[in-house]
Amino acid sequence: MTLTPAEAWARLRDGNARFVQDAPEHPDQDADRRHELRTVQHPHTVIFGCSDSRVAAEIIFDQGLGDVFVVRTAGHVVDTTVLGSIEYGTEVLHTPLVVVLGHDSCGAVAATAHTLATGEQPPGFVRAVVDKVIPSVAELTSRQGVSGPIDPDVLRTAHVKHTVGLLRGYSAALAAAVDAGRLAVVGVVYDLDDGSARLVAVDGEVGEQPAAA
Repeated sequence: MTLTPAEAWARLRDGNARFVQDAPEHPDQDADRRHELRTVQHPHTVIFGCSDSRVAAEIIFDQGLGDVFVVRTAGHVVDTTVLGSIEYGTEVLHTPLVVVLGHDSCGAVAATAHTLATGEQPPGFVRAVVDKVIPSVAELTSRQGVSGPIDPDVLRTAHVKHTVGLLRGYSAALAAAVDAGRLAVVGVVYDLDDGSARLVAVDGEVGEQPAAA
């Protein structure tokens, strides 16, 4: 069954509502579903999110086996393997929706804010993650005239929106699919306290407008 981008988003939105209400259905998690998926998969959404242990995509959207194709990096930073993984989901598995999933209390965002405020760099290859978040800050300050210390919650939303734009800018396949109407790319921010997932950016048509910043 092929879904539209709007139908795929509705599944995630409804699943998150169940999660918030503490009434998850835990769909597609039984033995019959396992057997059904032995040789084929037809996920309805690619979710590109942060590696944070508190933000498990299948759980917060109340999805099951084979429902979502998940790609995760610290701070949902983009590189060529991430792009290839997302394109696999959209071009080979034909998912109609890509979700960029950010959250509050993100360590990568906090580390970036600290580096910008103090000049101190994180150790090891964590610096590579921070380096990829910094452009989101540059875009925020240049477009909105923000100066001084930046609220981490403002930065997390800006980083999600920037990442949505990066996917279109870097991937001709994703841009073409969105322009053709068979794909939408959305940005979502997740609240650790109440479990809600809020739409903040839309590239394409999902039947819903982003929440006000």
